[in-house]
Amino acid sequence: MNYSNVANQLGKLLVIFGVCMAGFAIVALAFEEFAGEGVDVQAVGALLIGAACCLVAGGGAWFATRRGDRFLGRREALLLVVLSWILGALFAALPFWFWALLPGEAPAGHPFRSFENCYFEATSGLTTTGATILSDIEAVPREILMWRAFTHWIGGLGIVVLFVLVLPSLGVGGKRLFKAEAAAGPAPGTLQAQLRGTARVLLLIYVSLTVLEVLALWTVGRMTLYDSICHAFSNVASGGLSPRNASIGAYYDRPAVDVIVIVFTVLSGVNYGLYFLLWQRRVSDVWRNSELRLYLGCLIVASVLVSISLATSRSPLVLTTGETIDATVTESIRQGVFTSASIQTGTGFCTTDFDRWPFPAHAVLFTIMFIGGCSGSTTGGLKVIRVWICLRVLASELEHFVRPRVARPIMISGSTVDRRAQLAAMIYAAGIIVLFATGWVTVMLLEQLNPAGACSSVTAASASVASLCNVGPGFGGVGAIDNYGWMTGPSKLVLSLLMAVGRIEIFPFVVLLLPGFWRSP
Repeated sequence: MNYSNVANQLGKLLVIFGVCMAGFAIVALAFEEFAGEGVDVQAVGALLIGAACCLVAGGGAWFATRRGDRFLGRREALLLVVLSWILGALFAALPFWFWALLPGEAPAGHPFRSFENCYFEATSGLTTTGATILSDIEAVPREILMWRAFTHWIGGLGIVVLFVLVLPSLGVGGKRLFKAEAAAGPAPGTLQAQLRGTARVLLLIYVSLTVLEVLALWTVGRMTLYDSICHAFSNVASGGLSPRNASIGAYYDRPAVDVIVIVFTVLSGVNYGLYFLLWQRRVSDVWRNSELRLYLGCLIVASVLVSISLATSRSPLVLTTGETIDATVTESIRQGVFTSASIQTGTGFCTTDFDRWPFPAHAVLFTIMFIGGCSGSTTGGLKVIRVWICLRVLASELEHFVRPRVARPIMISGSTVDRRAQLAAMIYAAGIIVLFATGWVTVMLLEQLNPAGACSSVTAASASVASLCNVGPGFGGVGAIDNYGWMTGPSKLVLSLLMAVGRIEIFPFVVLLLPGFWRSP
């Protein structure tokens, strides 16, 4: 194992984080001047101190290992992927913590005074989960909330993809690193060629979507520029952290905001490889993609089922602002489509308290939490392609049981799925179920020590799946109008681990637990 090179690349990652934090402090000063608002000196100071910590730690590691072997093998790439997310969240949490500790505005009991809370928030940001420990979000300075939203944006396309893009010294090792990070399932083969050029195109597409949403929310949605930037950072990354206490529900009187958010939520759930094909004007290849059609079909079916459940229940809908409205057909469709898209893609934005919805709607939402969006997208969950492969394998085995002599190949988008890919999809699905159950039981046991009261089974189960599938809000005590701040520290650390494991697609993390991984080849 070439630990020197792993440390060297991690040092570079921390330097990038430091530059981002320092840049954000400067941008915050300019932005507040542009907006005519006062600058929160404590928040800017927290960003600068956090930047200094990143630059010192990262620069020290980079300098100390500058003469080492630059070879990045498969084992080094896997270790680097896992440590990037864990250490990235550790340092991304520093501005939250320093802001709360510096003398000034933060009250004595503020959640950010606990570093485990800051780590939870930063992990939620980088993994694009969108879970929060804050109950009064709007009391936090705008500079800190903008950094919080930016952690979503960094994690959206993947720390490691940006790593490959800006660090050409990785060379051929970068391809291994990209594969370790982006092993989300079958993707168009074009993405694997010309790694660095492809990464630039992906980043350009990602930035373009972000800018388009900022402009749409600012002009058509009539949001402030600050709110538009924060929500676009979160939405394009399939995150969900909002600078408003009521999330998107704060703009209930502006239906255009819902439409804009839904459009970019759906776009963010699409495989970025398909955008690459659109870049090459291969529109017919995009439409023939089976996963895209299944993804859109699943969204439509879920939206219809949830909307029907709301319209027929005759129960009033409670907005995240606390206002109650009638479940008319129009409102049922509006809330059903928005919430279904938000939950399946793991975006986690909320407009209503869906925890009060009828059981059929809960069942649909809980199911699509597991499904997620397309492979190669910013979403979490199993991914549509894996679910489809698992269902096709099950159907094939059942047919083989009835007709032993019949052997039909499993085809996806005109290509045969080999046995290795089938097995990988089945193992991944089994792994998600095992980790979900483990997280569920662990949180239940840890919350027995919570002086605030016992945690219900529904709350623990939804917290586990919402963290593992990078959704954010769940049901019960972690629903649309609640947060994770009341949980014990150990439970938050377990959920933070689930977020990271779900974001890196399980396999890189599990491989590190095998004794054979650490032995010399």
